[in-house]
Amino acid sequence: MESISISGSKRKSLGKADAKAVRNAGLVPCIVYGGKEEVHVQIDERAFNKLVFTPDQYVVNLDVDGQAYSVVMKAIQYHPISDRIIHVDFQELSGRAVKMTLPILTKGQAKGVLSGGRLRVVRRNVKVQGLPENMPSTIELDITNLKIGKSIKIGDLKIPGITFLADDNQIIVAVSMKRGAIVEADAEDEEEVTAEGGEAPAEEAAAAE
Repeated sequence: MESISISGSKRKSLGKADAKAVRNAGLVPCIVYGGKEEVHVQIDERAFNKLVFTPDQYVVNLDVDGQAYSVVMKAIQYHPISDRIIHVDFQELSGRAVKMTLPILTKGQAKGVLSGGRLRVVRRNVKVQGLPENMPSTIELDITNLKIGKSIKIGDLKIPGITFLADDNQIIVAVSMKRGAIVEADAEDEEEVTAEGGEAPAEEAAAAE
């Protein structure tokens, strides 16, 4: 997983009045948990642009008054009217497995779409668990060989060291039939058609004679 660096400072006091003053100063109240103790931090709101406005997940190298923390963003709260960030939760990484929601990005053009089918993207992210060093920023899904009537499910995803926290049978992406679509049979399907509708095997033909 890629990392980015952000700096902040410890909050001198807590409470609603202080949090309001922090926000009025263009800062965001934050909390870092998961380590030996919780740390209350204030960070410039602009620093979150590279964390929030991207589908990727990052490890954050957080500097708080010279103290370094390796964290991941776990939760973010927005103001219901202005949509400004009003609070962020960070989880400190300490060699333990973490749960994260990773975006799923498709690449390539499905064969089924080229044959006239319709691409259906059912899921755009998935919750996973694993060590941070094994965690990718995104999950890239190659759909090039996806034909009409076929799908890719959670169970088809394989990332070493990562556990997918979703049902294996949940569909991520599929190609459905559209009127006028050309269906190409797989090699196995063609063999079955030949065996069922083709000429009888030589042994059966001989027996019939």
